[in-house]
Amino acid sequence: MNQVGNDTLPQQGDAALVVELLRTRGEMVACAESLTGGDLCSALVAIPGASAVMLGGVVAYSNTVKHHLLGVDEETLATTGAATAEVAVAMARGVQSSLRGDATGSGSGSGSGVWGVSTTGVAGPDPDPISGAPAGLVFIAVVSPDGRVWEEKLGLVGSRAQVREATVSFGLGLLQRALQASPEAPPGRTNTRE
Repeated sequence: MNQVGNDTLPQQGDAALVVELLRTRGEMVACAESLTGGDLCSALVAIPGASAVMLGGVVAYSNTVKHHLLGVDEETLATTGAATAEVAVAMARGVQSSLRGDATGSGSGSGSGVWGVSTTGVAGPDPDPISGAPAGLVFIAVVSPDGRVWEEKLGLVGSRAQVREATVSFGLGLLQRALQASPEAPPGRTNTRE
């Protein structure tokens, strides 16, 4: 139970490398976090120069916030809970869409060089009350500016703090691999926040 939709095992990431990859490409990232509660954003903004690439984030801990701010389907949340690949992808797309316009300052959604990344799952120690998903079940999704999706399903073992910490590390790893696997940004694309 290590991945969904790819052939590689999850890897831990390096926040400094992620920031550098985004900076070199002239692209930005927006984060939607549930079980990590803002820790993924925090890991990125701890890196000097992150202001050039970190667009923002949404801590969508409750399903109501996932639905209202990120556009995750309310029925899906009510029937399957938040610990699913479908919800992770919807969260990444939702934060990318919601914050994309801020990349150009226009609010029009025209900032095309924005990556979306999300974390959702069950930190524990109890299982998910809606689906019964076990503690440690985590889903991470990354959506590229051109709409390609990377997702991982993790079965993590450890305390609540350990699950959350590992999720941040694996989230950075998935974003790092997606950036490295994607073609460079088109010539002329610039980051307006530099």
